[in-house]
Amino acid sequence: MASLPSSLVFTVRRCQPELVAPAKATPYEFRQLSDIDDQEGLRFQMPGLQFYRYDPSMQGRDPVHVIREAIAQTLVFYYPFAGRLREGPNRKLAVECTAEGIMFIEADADITLKQFGDNLQPPFPCLEELLYNVPGSDGVLNCPLLLIQVTRLQCGGFIFALRLNHTMSDAAGLVQFMTAVGEIARGATFPTVQPVWQRELLNARDPLRVTCPHREYEEVENTKGTIIPPDDMVLRSFFFRPTEVSAIRRFVPQYLSKSSTFEVLTACLWRCRTIALQKDPNEEVRVLCVVNARSKFNPPLPVGYYGNALAYPVAVTTAGRLCNNPLGYALELVRKAKADMTEEHMRSLAALMVIKGRPHFTVVNSYVMSDLTRAGFREVDFGWGKAAYGGPAKGRVVASYYIPFRDNRGEDGIVVPVCLPAVAMEKFIKELDAMLNADEELIRVHSSTKYILSAL
Repeated sequence: MASLPSSLVFTVRRCQPELVAPAKATPYEFRQLSDIDDQEGLRFQMPGLQFYRYDPSMQGRDPVHVIREAIAQTLVFYYPFAGRLREGPNRKLAVECTAEGIMFIEADADITLKQFGDNLQPPFPCLEELLYNVPGSDGVLNCPLLLIQVTRLQCGGFIFALRLNHTMSDAAGLVQFMTAVGEIARGATFPTVQPVWQRELLNARDPLRVTCPHREYEEVENTKGTIIPPDDMVLRSFFFRPTEVSAIRRFVPQYLSKSSTFEVLTACLWRCRTIALQKDPNEEVRVLCVVNARSKFNPPLPVGYYGNALAYPVAVTTAGRLCNNPLGYALELVRKAKADMTEEHMRSLAALMVIKGRPHFTVVNSYVMSDLTRAGFREVDFGWGKAAYGGPAKGRVVASYYIPFRDNRGEDGIVVPVCLPAVAMEKFIKELDAMLNADEELIRVHSSTKYILSAL
């Protein structure tokens, strides 16, 4: 569970931010986002970081120049990214394809990759220097849809930092774009996967029909001050090797033994986090599982679709039931929530967005879990090989990501950034350690305990 040196300080020298436009003329048009894309919960800028090591075979090639040129070429195919978002009636978003370009920053840092420490994982020091927030650039509307900063390091490696307007793409769509930039940077003339817009595929049906319960969008009043305040927050990453996952699986009842790693970890972290936050036992708590719905459609969404094709199926219970029941209780709820994710759920969700005015998912007492282990950020290659780290730049107060990672000993596992108030973080670590190091008697008691499956 090692983290980066917290005292690490370095200087970044940035050139003036510039706009990189498509390398050739592109159509001027308005392109509507889908009814999934433009929900309130996606109207924010999503930061990511990619760390690349020095590669002797690339001697004499400048990553800033290579990537900037590749972006311009790639934007010919992904030209909506070079436009600006506008909002119409009923809060409907559309891209005006103006070809203004994306924001690009060239930079140099007086540091080597090795100085970041053995284990590259959030929180990253001096993040605001590696991904500079250009004044006036971070709005959802009328602002660049992508900001990319490439920072050369003294060792010959570099950092590719990116900020995406989340309404444009989910993780799969973003990796598709980044992969295209990588292919063109390595000499291709066009991307292997051709981009597909077709956002109308995820628009609401006519007439509008909400056919599924969507408790992830319930309006819940914050009557007990249960939205975690941003002050006194601690961000810490936890590394789960197969050994740690196996230790947690000891608590899983036999009939749930085929549960996925995502399901087991989500149940465990949701329970530990709720115990750490010391909620009123009668308060409702939620875990929202971010699910990529591309494969849920029949026929599937077309290969190359780079819009948001995600949903937040939810498990709901009370804090008391979650904390006082064994892990199997939480796991049962998580598995049922994921099973609710169907094409009909997505169709119903699109209708809900239109009817309700594109609301935000429920934040009060919610924990959002997003599995990026198969997203492919680490595999993005601009010519310098795979990334030493690729994924989110930081955790969020109400969300954690599962990020694939290889530690300095060559062991593969999953990094999970967790953000909690300082006192709660201490309790969280204690609770998690108790599960990882539990004796057989405690495991036997837990795995044999009966519990109530009703969520309410």
